[in-house]
Amino acid sequence: MKLGVFMFPTDKAMSPPELAREVEARGFASLWFPEHSHIPASRRTPWGGPQRSDAPPLPEEYWRTHDQFVALGACAAVTERIELGTGICLVAQRDPIWLAKEVASVDVLSGGRLQLGIGYGWNVEEMGHHGVAFGERRAIVREKVLAMKELWTQDEASFSGEHVNFEPSWSYPKPIQQPHPPIILGGGGGPKMFDAVVEYADGWMPIGGRHEIDGQVEQLRRVAESKGRDPSTIDLGVFMVKPDPAEIERLAGLGITFGSFPLPPAGRDEVLPLLDRYMELLPAPVG
Repeated sequence: MKLGVFMFPTDKAMSPPELAREVEARGFASLWFPEHSHIPASRRTPWGGPQRSDAPPLPEEYWRTHDQFVALGACAAVTERIELGTGICLVAQRDPIWLAKEVASVDVLSGGRLQLGIGYGWNVEEMGHHGVAFGERRAIVREKVLAMKELWTQDEASFSGEHVNFEPSWSYPKPIQQPHPPIILGGGGGPKMFDAVVEYADGWMPIGGRHEIDGQVEQLRRVAESKGRDPSTIDLGVFMVKPDPAEIERLAGLGITFGSFPLPPAGRDEVLPLLDRYMELLPAPVG
C-alpha cells in the first residue's frame, strides 16, 4: 500500500507548505486536504449528515480550512514527489468550469501529482447557501464530473445536461495526467455509490472504521463486471487507516492500494512526532 497522511489545513495549524516538506522528507506517498467553504452557524445538520442522531459537536477545524486548491498549489511549489490529494472536494458546491481549471492548474504546476478525491457532502445548510438542493447532490456531482472531463480532454468542449450547460468553449491548461487526474469517489459503499464509481470514477475511497469495507470490495467488483468494466481499473483506497501493521496488512490483502493516516490540525510540536511514528509503518523502499 502507498501510505500518506491527511490534515485539515487551517489558519491555526502547521502551514500547508511546511507540512508538505516534512511529509515528503519522511517518505510518505501522499498528502490530502479536506474542504468546507464555510459552516452555517445554525448547525442544524448533525455532523455527518441529517441521518445521524448521536453526532458529537462539530470540531472548529471544519470552518477554518484554507481553500483546498490554493493550499495544494502552495504544497506543489515546495515538493517534488508526493501526490497531492483532495480528500474530499465538495464538487456539488463548486462551479464546474472554474473547478476544472483549478484541477488542471494544480496538476500542471505540480508536474502531474494531483489526486482528485471527490464526495457528495453532508451539510444541508452549507449546500443550500451554494444553491444546491441536498436531494439532488448526487445527480449534480455526476454532471459536473462529466462536464469537467469534457473540458480536460477536448479542445472545444461543450456540455448539455439538467444541471450543467455550456456551449463549445476553450479551457486551458489541460492536465498533465491523461486523460485527467484520477477521480476517487469517497463515501460509504452501496448500490448508488458503486454505480457512480463504475460510471465516472477511477477509484473508491471509504473512511476506515466508519464504513464497512471487506464485503463491499467484492460487491464493487461484481457491479463493475456486471456493467462491463474491468474491476482492476478501479483503485481502492482508505481514509483514516488505523496505524497498526496488522490492519495495514489486512487492507492490502483486500486489494486496497493506498491509504492515509490522520493528522490533527495542530502545530509542529504535535504533528511532527506523530509523523515520525507513522513513518515506522511505511513499507521498506524497493531496491
